[in-house]
Amino acid sequence: MKRAIIFAAFGLTLAGYVSAAASSNAVAVLHPTQGNTVEGKATFTSTETGTRVRVHLTGLTPGKHAFHIHEKGDCSAPDAASAGGHFNPASEPHAAPTAAHRHTGDLGNIEANKDGVADLDYTDPLASLDGPNSILGKGVIVHSGPDDFVTQPTGNAGGRVACGVIAVAKSY
Repeated sequence: MKRAIIFAAFGLTLAGYVSAAASSNAVAVLHPTQGNTVEGKATFTSTETGTRVRVHLTGLTPGKHAFHIHEKGDCSAPDAASAGGHFNPASEPHAAPTAAHRHTGDLGNIEANKDGVADLDYTDPLASLDGPNSILGKGVIVHSGPDDFVTQPTGNAGGRVACGVIAVAKSY
């Protein structure tokens, strides 16, 4: 009995360590939806002030494109509709990433240069890799147009041109 309790305590301690260690970094590999060429990678890192979001995309049309976290980590539909709507655990209105009240998944726009390449690097104070605002297991969507930050609940951003699922990134 004493041995079982020791192993159980060790298991809980180890599980807590693995969970905390594993959830400090996450990644999503984005693949094009049907008829599109957009692909890339998004990394998410826990920091003291939020989650650092770093994105590199290729194959976009030049200009701004909405970049959102969606409620489901499911990119199986040809148009990525299987990823559902924006991730919004607090039932807030759609808004800009700087707004006081917004969806957790409202990450704003990413801008592609003349070659269709876009990079983003910023820290989001609302998204996290644990707790109620955890984006782990959610979908990352890039849209064909910019987010207007007004239209409810989507930002009138157009079709989905790329989709990826956020998963724990292990470091070795």
